[in-house]
Amino acid sequence: MNRIIISASNDLATDQRIHRTCECFNELGFEILLIGRRGKTDVPCDKQIKVKRFSLLIHKGFLFYAELNFRLFLTLLFSRKQILYSNDLDTLLPNYLVSKLTATPLIYDSHELFTEVPELISRNHVRNFWMKLEEFIFPRLKNVITVNRKIAEFYSAKYGVPITVIRNVPIPVLNLDHKTRSMSAKNNKIIYQGSLNLGRGIELMIDAMQFLPNYKLNIFGDGDISDHLRQRVFDLGLDEQISFAGRLNPKELKTHTKQSVVGLSLEEDLGLNYRYCLPNKVFDYIHGGIPIIVSDLPLLSDLVSSYKIGKVLKNRDPQELASTIVSVVKNKKSYLKNLEVAANNLNWNNEKIKLKNVVKNIR
Repeated sequence: MNRIIISASNDLATDQRIHRTCECFNELGFEILLIGRRGKTDVPCDKQIKVKRFSLLIHKGFLFYAELNFRLFLTLLFSRKQILYSNDLDTLLPNYLVSKLTATPLIYDSHELFTEVPELISRNHVRNFWMKLEEFIFPRLKNVITVNRKIAEFYSAKYGVPITVIRNVPIPVLNLDHKTRSMSAKNNKIIYQGSLNLGRGIELMIDAMQFLPNYKLNIFGDGDISDHLRQRVFDLGLDEQISFAGRLNPKELKTHTKQSVVGLSLEEDLGLNYRYCLPNKVFDYIHGGIPIIVSDLPLLSDLVSSYKIGKVLKNRDPQELASTIVSVVKNKKSYLKNLEVAANNLNWNNEKIKLKNVVKNIR
């Protein structure tokens, strides 16, 4: 049986794009080995997927990436494989080197504009390292995919490499009926799901809760500013209104999404990575049947406006956000049909055909 090795640096259990990718390769008859790091709060992976997690000595900074890449290089080099699959720039170097040394085809999946993330913008030396690495490898890649057209256009223009857009959308649920969920007048649950990192607009969400005494904000995820956000909630006396649930596996998270009344995606315009973002969570909200409030960023505003499934926040002010939430919740039933249309159009069954074609024509 042909074997594909998929590598990532993030949480293997909760990254739904990785899981959908694994399911696609399973349909193609591949044996799958998923490789990543062991974290402090790892959720168990699907038992059908063979997983190898590294227990690393260092958990952040340059030495973390150096250790991860060295361990990954040795594992990839001495493992049986027919295809290598690298998720994002921080796993690309060992995959590329092993691909060249063993003449193994490589697929590179760029989830974002890695060198444009806010965490790197002000760190010139670190950012320059990743940019040099990207500039060296990217023009030599033959099989590249990414999550949206803006990122594809950016990389194609910069490196002259053809890129396939495979959007990070959910697997459709059979017999989807949004009319039976989340429509109770007593439902006051607002949801944010995703990374707790700089520029996600979570501080704005927290501040807005001061003007929404009858609502609850449930935050699902973890990240670099988790402690900062918890302290902000404590300082504002909002402990009873705002909860932090940490990371959940995808199945559990879907249940909470469906039980919410509105979903938030309020990324700030902190560089090209966020300007061109189209986060996974917005598609999860759509498939959960809940309206969305998003930042006034190109792809987010286009999605919400074209399908008429929520509101675009024009003014990043806590009171403005609070009033927008109240307005959307008041009119939530008017979004249901549009959410069904969006969910039917934006689903993994359509996207995985493109991934299978990449594999079919792999070079």
